[in-house]
Amino acid sequence: MEKQAQCLLFHFLNGIMVHVRIKETGGTIVDREAEKKKYRTGLICSLSCSVLWGVLPIYWQALRPIESSAIIFYRIFLVGVVCFFAALKLYGWEGIKEPLREKGAKLKYFAAGLLITANWSIYIWAVNADHVIQTCIGYYIEPLMVCVFGIVFFKEKLTRHKLAAFALACGGVIIVLLHFMEVPVIALSLAITFAVYAAMKKSVQVPAMLSLLYETMFLSPIALVVILFMEARGQGALGVGQPYQYVLLLIVGFCTALPLGLFAAAANKVPLVTLGILEYISPSISLVIGIFLLGEPFDLIQLLAFVVIWIGLVFFTMGEYRESRKKEQDAKE
Repeated sequence: MEKQAQCLLFHFLNGIMVHVRIKETGGTIVDREAEKKKYRTGLICSLSCSVLWGVLPIYWQALRPIESSAIIFYRIFLVGVVCFFAALKLYGWEGIKEPLREKGAKLKYFAAGLLITANWSIYIWAVNADHVIQTCIGYYIEPLMVCVFGIVFFKEKLTRHKLAAFALACGGVIIVLLHFMEVPVIALSLAITFAVYAAMKKSVQVPAMLSLLYETMFLSPIALVVILFMEARGQGALGVGQPYQYVLLLIVGFCTALPLGLFAAAANKVPLVTLGILEYISPSISLVIGIFLLGEPFDLIQLLAFVVIWIGLVFFTMGEYRESRKKEQDAKE
């Protein structure tokens, strides 16, 4: 407690000194340099998490021939373990328990955990079943789906650029539907599960690490029981993979938590519009990997569908940028 008090006092006095220095320098150079440094750090964090998410298909495919179901349960359990120790280090035991005391918190996190687990399960199965390109479609239309949920459930304003973007995204999905004569179930399932998950998270005001811990802590014991059952029956990872694959499997929790932590750090340092634009880097990397590295079929009709979706994303991004600039100008006035 004494050390904590000293730390708080130090940060308080340090904050006063910084404020004094800013006033002495006219609040310009120091402010600008600090903002530039903060923005650069956020940009690096955002780019890093986008690249990591983008190359994940290689990681999941490297775990073959381990069954997707085994990978999913290992991921749930190990993410819970990593997040627990990280949260314990960052927030302490009381810091972990405090948000769970809110009314209905446990049920909310359990439901969110089921949704994100469903999203992870669909994604890992799709990648290992050579459907990387469909996962890309899903993650391209996911931000637009989030907008729709915001409009329908949270009465957010429907702007022209959002309407145009959503219409074009629907057009891209319809092209795929007419071409293959089947609904792109994987893409839509990924987009919908994550959009519902994002809608549930809208009212959650806790750090990303704690939130992910709560979402996995209720499912981790179940995942552990299933892992033990699968291994006992010879249906798990042991005896199926190579030694290097066991190492890859053991770091699955870290590989999940690291990009999420980088994303959380970036969210506090760069505008949401910038963050939203950079979010499209990861499915773009995955698309390139799916076509050129994993050799998935990609014809002109699929390219047309992607172009229509990309045009929709341009509308969406330009509109969000204009709205952001308008809000900044209104705030200055």
